[in-house]
Amino acid sequence: MTKTYIHGIGMTKFGSLPDFSMKDLLLKACSEALKDAGRPKIDAVFVGNFLGGSISNQEILGAIVANDLGLGYVPSTKVEGACASGGIALRQGILGILSGEYETVLVAGVEKMKHATTADVTQGINAAMDTITNEKSAGLTFPGFFGVLANRYFYETGATKEHLARVALKNRENGVNNPLAQFPKPTTLEEIMNARMITDPLGLFDCSPMTDGAAAVVISRKKSPIHILASSQVSGPTKMQDTKNLLSIPAIGESGRIAYEKAGLGPKDIDVVEIHDCFSMTEIIAIEELGFFPKLEGWKAVEEGRTKVTGDKPVNTSGGLLSRGHPIGATGIAQIYQLVRQLRGNAANQVKEPRIALAQNLGGTGSYSTVHILERV
Repeated sequence: MTKTYIHGIGMTKFGSLPDFSMKDLLLKACSEALKDAGRPKIDAVFVGNFLGGSISNQEILGAIVANDLGLGYVPSTKVEGACASGGIALRQGILGILSGEYETVLVAGVEKMKHATTADVTQGINAAMDTITNEKSAGLTFPGFFGVLANRYFYETGATKEHLARVALKNRENGVNNPLAQFPKPTTLEEIMNARMITDPLGLFDCSPMTDGAAAVVISRKKSPIHILASSQVSGPTKMQDTKNLLSIPAIGESGRIAYEKAGLGPKDIDVVEIHDCFSMTEIIAIEELGFFPKLEGWKAVEEGRTKVTGDKPVNTSGGLLSRGHPIGATGIAQIYQLVRQLRGNAANQVKEPRIALAQNLGGTGSYSTVHILERV
């Protein structure tokens, strides 16, 4: 157990936010988290961010937070781990508390993406792959990678494109009820199935969008009603050719195993889950890797509605990356925001009396994975 507790949370609206700079969004989320925590003295700041330098020409985000919010001469750090930047930033904050160096830490995540062209954002995101490989030279992209996984999954199981569409539909239905989500507009299974193809078999609704947004959390060794039971992080293969099994993302499974061991819990103990659904296929693989359903049978759970808010294992009640949105550096913290709201009993798509929650944040094609388990005490 980490003996670290969550005291405050903050989050901006996700989506296209042209009237707000990356700095504006970051400070807004941090200010909200500090207010929610009762404005404690902060001993350190960690900020998750991936594209700030490449498409916004802005680094030193930790120092900006400390300076502009008047936190004093505290240490501050920007953390980069591709799409897992937020989850890794949270873990660094927890480790700082566990080391005895800090008592209370502000952790945030932010990304500003919608102002840039799709080509520039795609180029920036592709830096999360090993760029000196024949895979990169052949033109492999993230949709291409997860499209390959989806086609192989179809081949090995009875799953079809409709099962991917059901993941996307479930997350859109959850997002519609989340006032901070990027996509408030309802959709249908038919619209998802017939949407523009991005890479076979992944259509537009199967892929997470470009997003602006920020989220923040205040953690402390001082007790509160939300305890961080476990924090884990592992690395995995950075190239498709190094993957032993295309239908496994070992970083997810191993980070889950370590977190369960630290918490003294198992998959059956988890009441509500936020998973890194960068693509609809990723959610299916992740619910298998984390032990919620048997390998190669996650599609059956989707078909049976078991991952819906009303199911026995609610997944992505926020709308997930597919519908809440995916401002890369903020995603891991936004997952925590939603789970804290669930454990407090005032979340969008509130499930019935959850006690244990799990967040899983992925970076690259499986290069990083973090898992955090929270408990309502």
